Amino acid sequence: MITRLFFSSLFLLPLLASAQEMPAPLTAAERAEVVDSISAILDRSYVFPDIGKAIGERLHAKARQGDYDGISDPFQFAETLTEDVRSVNNDLHLSVRFSPQQIAEQRSAVSAEDSLAYLARQRRNMQMSNYGFREVKILDGNIGYLNLTGFYPVTEESGRTAEAAMNLLSNADALIIDLRENGGGDPAMIQLISSYLFDSEPVHLNTFYYRPQDDYSQTWTLPYVPGKRRPDVDLYVLTSKGTFSAAEEFSYNLRNLERATLVGEVTGGGAHPGGTQIATDRYTVWVPTGRAINPITDTNWEGTGVQPHVDVPADQALDVARIKAFKKLIATSEGPAKYRYEWALAGLEAEQNPVSVDQKILQSYAGQYGPRMLSYEDGHLYYQREGRGKHRLVPMSDELFLIEEIPYFRIKVNKEGGKITGLTGMYDNGHTDFSQREDAGKGKPRP
Repeated sequence: MITRLFFSSLFLLPLLASAQEMPAPLTAAERAEVVDSISAILDRSYVFPDIGKAIGERLHAKARQGDYDGISDPFQFAETLTEDVRSVNNDLHLSVRFSPQQIAEQRSAVSAEDSLAYLARQRRNMQMSNYGFREVKILDGNIGYLNLTGFYPVTEESGRTAEAAMNLLSNADALIIDLRENGGGDPAMIQLISSYLFDSEPVHLNTFYYRPQDDYSQTWTLPYVPGKRRPDVDLYVLTSKGTFSAAEEFSYNLRNLERATLVGEVTGGGAHPGGTQIATDRYTVWVPTGRAINPITDTNWEGTGVQPHVDVPADQALDVARIKAFKKLIATSEGPAKYRYEWALAGLEAEQNPVSVDQKILQSYAGQYGPRMLSYEDGHLYYQREGRGKHRLVPMSDELFLIEEIPYFRIKVNKEGGKITGLTGMYDNGHTDFSQREDAGKGKPRP
C-alpha cells in the first residue's frame, strides 16, 4: 500500500491494459470476491469507520439484488464499483481499478533486485513527467510562472528539480503558480515548495489524521531551503475544477495563511489522503485512510472545494492574474520599473482586446524607413530590420504596433499633417529611436 499520498497511481505506473490482449471476462465468483474484498478493506481502513462499513453494506446489497450479474467486462465492473463506493458520501478519492499488470508486477518483486527494478521503473515514470514541473519561465514584466501538474514525492531528484525551479523564479517581481491541471500528490512536496514562500520561521501548514495508525502528523515549512526565499513576493495561484487533492491543500493552506490570491474556479473537493490497496489478483481500490485538518479553520475542503478570491473561468485565470499583478506593481512602483510594468500591461491588454485597423491604412504604411521596412502581405503588416528576420505586427492602435516575438520592442508610425514621416522604435526601458521614411521629403506617402 502506498500511504500518505493524495494520489499515488498517477506517479507510479501507467495503465498498460489498453495495449494488451482483451482480458478474460468476469465470472460470478470473481465479482463476489471483488465485492467482499473491497468491503473488508473499506471496513478496516476508510478514514470514517461508519461510512466505510456503510459503503461495504451498499456493495453487498447491490450484489444480492443482482445489479452486477450482467457485467462481464472487467473495466465496466471497475467503473460501476467506483460509482457505487462514491455514492454514500461522494468521496472522489475512492476508486476501483482493473489493474492486473500492476498487481502482478508488485507481487513479483520478491527479491531485492526485483524491488530495485520496480522502483527504477517508478522513478523513470516520474522523470518523464519532470516530477510535475511542466513549465518554469519569466513572463513579460518580470512575472514568474510555474506550471505544476503534480506534487510528486520528495526524492533527491525531485527535490533538486523543485530547487532549480524555485531558484529560476527567485528574481521575479510577482509569482504565478498554475495548478489548473494538477490532480494532487504528496504533502512533502507541498511543504518544500511552500517553504520558499515564507521566511525561515516555521509556519504550520496542515495536520493529518490517519485511521490505520490512529495518529496525527503535522506539516510545517522547513527552516532551511537551498536558495532564496520569497516571503514578500506577490503570489497568485491558478485553480480549476480539475485542481484536486494535494493541489487543493496547497491552495487552501496559502489562502488561509493569507499568503496568496487564488484566481480561477472552485476546486474539486477532495481532502482525504490515502493510497492504493490490492483487493484481488485483478482489482485495486484507492482508499482514503486519513483526513486533513487545517490549523486555522480546523476543517478542510472535502466536498466543498477551495473558493478562489477571484472567480473566473479557468481559461481566463492566467491573464486575470497577470493583470492584477501588474496593477499592484504599478501602484507601488515609480521610475523605470513602473514604466516597464505599464509597458507589459499595455501589451497584455492589447492581446486580450485585439485592435482592427483599416486595410487601406495598413497598406499606406508599407515602405522603406532607413534600415527598417514595413510590408503589407495577406491583410497584415510586417516589420523587418536590415539583415534580420521578418515579424508580423500586432496593432495596439491605428499607429502603434507590437511584435509578439520581441516583447521589449514596439513600432510607432509617425505622421505630420496627414503624411507618414517615419517610424519610432520604442523600447521597454524608455529608449526610442527614429527612422525617416525614404520618400517623406518628397511630400508624398508611399502607397
